[in-house]
Amino acid sequence: MRKIDFAKGNGLVPVIVQDYRSREVLMMAYMNEEAWRKTQRTGRAHYYSRSRGKIWLKGEESGHFQEIKDILIDCDNDTLLLRVKQTGGGACHMGYRSCFFRRKEKSGWKIAAKRVFDPGLVYKKLKG
Repeated sequence: MRKIDFAKGNGLVPVIVQDYRSREVLMMAYMNEEAWRKTQRTGRAHYYSRSRGKIWLKGEESGHFQEIKDILIDCDNDTLLLRVKQTGGGACHMGYRSCFFRRKEKSGWKIAAKRVFDPGLVYKKLKG
C-alpha cells in the first residue's frame, strides 16, 4: 500500500486537478493530511491554503464544488492528480473554467479563454 509522502513538502503535497471527462487541467493546489482526510471522507476536494494557513473546501464560497471521480499518485508518492466533476461555472476564482487561462506570446501573457462567470457577483452574493 502506497502512502502519500507529506514530509518532502513540509507537510504539503501539490495537487493537480483535471476535469474527469475532458482531462482539461483546471487548477493546482496543495493538500496537507487533514485536507486529504476530508477529501476522502466527503468526496469533495479540500485543500490547504498557504496564504490563509487553513483548510478550505473548494466551492465553499462560490458554490463551484469539485466532486472527486478518481485520484492518482505519482511515482514518488508526493504529488496527487484529482480527476473531478467541476460544478458551477468554473474552477478559477477569477471567473474562468481553468486557472490556466493565460498563454505566453512574444508580446507577453495574453488571455486565451473566456470568462464563464463574474467573480464579483458570485463572491459578493455569497459573502453578503
